[in-house]
Amino acid sequence: MSQKIAQVIVDVPTMQTDKPFSYLIPEELADLIQIGMRVHVPFGRGNRLMQGFVVGFGDAKSQATAGQNLKSIAEVLDFDPVLNAEQLMLADAMRETVFSYKISLLKAMLPNLLNSSYDKILTTEDAVIAQQYFGETQALHFSSLDEKEQALMMKFHREGKISVQYVAQSKATIKTKKRLTLADDIKLDELSMTARAKKRLALQSFLQEQHHAGENAWDYTTLVKLFSRDVVKFFVSEGVLSLSEIEVSRAQAYFDTIVSDEHKVLNAEQETAYQAIIDSQEKPFLLEGVTGSGKTEVYLQVIAHAIEQGKTAIMLVPEISLTPLMTNRFIARFGEHVAIMHSGLSDGEKYDEWRKIKSGKAKVVVGARSAIFAPLDNIGAIIIDEEHETSYKQDSNPRYHARDVAIWRAKYHGAALVLGSATPSLETRARAQQNVYQILRLTQRASAQAEIPEVTILDMRKHLNDKSASFSESLLDKISEKIAKREQVVLMLNRRGYSSFIMCRDCGFVPECPNCDISLTLHMDTKTLNCHYCGYTTGIPHTCPNCQSKKIRYYGSGTQKVEEELSELIPDARILRMDVDTTKKKGAHERILSSFGAGEADILLGTQMIAKGLDFPNVTLVGVINADTALNLPDFRASERTFQLLTQVAGRAGRADKKGEVLIQTFNPDHYAIRLAQAHDYEGFYQLEMAFRRKLNYPPYFYTVQLVMSHQDEDEVVKKSYEIMSLLKANLSDQARILGPIPKPIARTHNLYHYQLLIKYRFEDNLAQALNQVLDLTQVSDNKNLRIVIDNEPQNFM
Repeated sequence: MSQKIAQVIVDVPTMQTDKPFSYLIPEELADLIQIGMRVHVPFGRGNRLMQGFVVGFGDAKSQATAGQNLKSIAEVLDFDPVLNAEQLMLADAMRETVFSYKISLLKAMLPNLLNSSYDKILTTEDAVIAQQYFGETQALHFSSLDEKEQALMMKFHREGKISVQYVAQSKATIKTKKRLTLADDIKLDELSMTARAKKRLALQSFLQEQHHAGENAWDYTTLVKLFSRDVVKFFVSEGVLSLSEIEVSRAQAYFDTIVSDEHKVLNAEQETAYQAIIDSQEKPFLLEGVTGSGKTEVYLQVIAHAIEQGKTAIMLVPEISLTPLMTNRFIARFGEHVAIMHSGLSDGEKYDEWRKIKSGKAKVVVGARSAIFAPLDNIGAIIIDEEHETSYKQDSNPRYHARDVAIWRAKYHGAALVLGSATPSLETRARAQQNVYQILRLTQRASAQAEIPEVTILDMRKHLNDKSASFSESLLDKISEKIAKREQVVLMLNRRGYSSFIMCRDCGFVPECPNCDISLTLHMDTKTLNCHYCGYTTGIPHTCPNCQSKKIRYYGSGTQKVEEELSELIPDARILRMDVDTTKKKGAHERILSSFGAGEADILLGTQMIAKGLDFPNVTLVGVINADTALNLPDFRASERTFQLLTQVAGRAGRADKKGEVLIQTFNPDHYAIRLAQAHDYEGFYQLEMAFRRKLNYPPYFYTVQLVMSHQDEDEVVKKSYEIMSLLKANLSDQARILGPIPKPIARTHNLYHYQLLIKYRFEDNLAQALNQVLDLTQVSDNKNLRIVIDNEPQNFM
């Protein structure tokens, strides 16, 4: 019989390795290796062991006739496949549109711990196997076994005779806790103890009472706290109590404090949307609903319907700050069937949740962008909340958009796909206009008492003489009025840090990052100047480094400085600040939001992360301190982003029975994005912005691809950029428009110079081929220091 071969994609992201390599399967592993498993294989001239994924099988005869001398698989890393057939097909499809090597796509679908080196610990309760293979040890390290023994252990695992735990280098990936159980054949009253051993007698009495009440197992830590470690140790040594370790989920804390919740009665608009979604999955749905219109309740009931049908669901949210709120609502409705996936979790927590999904215990996955890869079977619904958010597009390799992956997966499973937003992206809204998506509208707030808040524009040009640079007198008066009524206020600022920059009043010197063309941001909590691009930090100068003048002044307003200023202006106000700096610690988002929800603060001051998804009934005033920040960016989506942000943050006010007000401070009161946000007029904005996009040949009328070339030598990056432009022109039609090369708006970061090209096109048959040629340029030895990023449909031009 001919020996089988495996097709393996190795973990080397280069042009030359972006294909499967053939490896012989050792005979003892022939029936155990499956597609989707990870293996170690010898690779290259040095036969260095590399991780790889089995993506197919073949026959050694065909390789032999081709004259190939094949190497053998060195080790199997998994007992069960970590990637399923759907994920492998998805990686093939993504390779066509996401210009990234296949290994990067496959690894993006797995938790980090499966991309690290680790060992497997084997345990068994089978007495025969224990005696024959385990000897006196209670556990075996898989890596210590030879090939035949490893194959045998895989067979035993398939038969359910041994258990496996994965242990990463220096940290266990499975969290356990010690448990004590009462031995079946022990009579507690036969245990001999003296009358002076009061704690031992107390534990004996406790165990007898618990045993009579039907309880036979206890948490080790609890008993140690009650009776001391020595006393517990005595009962274990006497064989009365048996000590073992059981696995616990690191995400269990999410479930312990949530009170269950019943589904709400839908209003007429919600009911119409719900019925449409569950009745037809022929095309994706755009659920366009004003803020507070009850989109989340529609999502919950669509998912409940999918679960009733024996199916599963994915719910995507854009920000970590939204995840606790959405997670709580989903756990309240679906309990232990929920798995949570977002970047705020530790690697161990992500791994626990991935295993919960993989094992079939989770029916609903709630999380940010990467949750779209969750290995669920039989998906019935995929929902993307706040679908307009740019965070659904990954800005590092592989640069996928969660919406595109969702469309592919929904089609594969025949699942309902719902894209929800109060302010859909123009691309999504245009697809609905063209009937590619089915549009459903919620025009009223879900609560009959909740009205759309009144929005007032404050022209800051008329407030230049007010005592505060950040706050107009009108906004300060409103804040004081609300606090006096014991109502709450949300204030949004589009910037973090203490101040934008510092400048010398005498010579105009502004300290810049030595690695990037950007001024340093002042952070008063650490008393440093920080670069928000490369992380460079330095102390705050007391004299100007350029002219030695002492007239160093702070300019601009960051969240930290505004908080300080607000504390001086309204001394009695209790303020919570929520920005990147205050939410660095694990669980900080949830702590801040819980504290605000419990009424422990009057004002929540934050950056964009507070603009979406927050639902606090006592918030009656929303203030936008600087509406103009995003308007001045060199990005064709600047107006769209401003309109979306203002509409979203305005929606945080008046969500219950108290009337809400919104005050927007701006130096551009007549800008259409601000005026139409004031009127909550999405349709008006859509029509006007689409007219501008059509005139300028921008999305959604044209597709775009951005290429960014980076090099330490500016002359070299300019030269290479023109070479790439020539290659593109030779491959593309005259209808394609190539803009650039030009320096990026921030032309240097991390000591690299960045130049960009933008391709605008409608139909280009050779585009993928041309872009893959560009990607391959980085593999040429002359270009070893050249970095090329290809971003299909970029969301950010900064």
